[in-house]
Amino acid sequence: MINNPIIINKNTSLKDSLVKLNENPNMQTLLIEDDNKIIGTVTDGDIRRGLINGLSQNNLISDFMLTDFTFLTKGKYQPEKLAIIKSKELKIIPVLNENGSLFEVLNFNKIKTILPIDAVIMAGGIGSRLMPLTKDTPKPMLEINKKPIMEYNVDLLQSYGIKNLTLSVKYLKEKIKDYYKNGTDRDMNISYVTEDEPLGTIGAVKQIKSFHNDYILVMNSDLLTNINLEEMFDELSSHNADMIIATTDYQVQIPYGVVESNGNQITALKEKPTYTYFSNAGIYIFKRKLIDLIPSHSFFNATDFLDKLIAENKKVLHYPITGYWLDIGKHVDFEKAQRDVHSITF
Repeated sequence: MINNPIIINKNTSLKDSLVKLNENPNMQTLLIEDDNKIIGTVTDGDIRRGLINGLSQNNLISDFMLTDFTFLTKGKYQPEKLAIIKSKELKIIPVLNENGSLFEVLNFNKIKTILPIDAVIMAGGIGSRLMPLTKDTPKPMLEINKKPIMEYNVDLLQSYGIKNLTLSVKYLKEKIKDYYKNGTDRDMNISYVTEDEPLGTIGAVKQIKSFHNDYILVMNSDLLTNINLEEMFDELSSHNADMIIATTDYQVQIPYGVVESNGNQITALKEKPTYTYFSNAGIYIFKRKLIDLIPSHSFFNATDFLDKLIAENKKVLHYPITGYWLDIGKHVDFEKAQRDVHSITF
């Protein structure tokens, strides 16, 4: 979001508009308003073209404006418009209410897209395998290159336009709350649920009272990853699936020759083959209505959730992560993260 966008009445002169623009050098786009509705936009390029075509500084700003401008509508996921924004490399995009008034302005220099997702980060674990580092610091707040582990995940969510985030906390929870507060300093809405008793890797989601979107993303707080959440979500929505699970490949090499057979007849002999399996990466996106399947006040893991969905013939997909992924569970992982973070593109 852009704070304090420049909104100018359509009857403002170009000269007065330029004064406003000069006072806000970081603003590259003027929003033109009439009767509390955004009716057009003006960029530096629009002004230059208007002057070349004979307009002057005494002309109204509406003489320079683009009326066929690209905008998003609040509360609607519009992939076709997002595709236009990407293809045209547009950077400053207004989000309008249904009545045409301005809701906010997005800066696509800072975000990749805007996904219709509410996020939940599970941040309540003790991190016992990382003791003594976690004796006085919750694992999500351990620093990688002077930045908390979970901060990389919050930044990841924010880069995909995800604004509504709930943190599930328990161990040393006040240190997490004191750091993230309500999220206004990063233009997010951050709330909290507390696990008075351990609720597993997804059980705490049932405690969240309200959501803003029809899709929920749940992820572990101790991950370091640059997963492409837009691709993952598009895979879910394009197949009209109920849930999608991020996976990471895990290779197992057999140190012996493996016999393949049909009955007792050998059909092939593979020398020291390597098999690839897809492992759960701790990131899930699913339809909000499926929360009804999560029991209240019960220990319930994401694997239990998955088993329940499969038993009810729901459509569950997996999304192989092609980028970087690391589960920071042990000291060796924490040390690896310190080395790897410098070469990861987020």
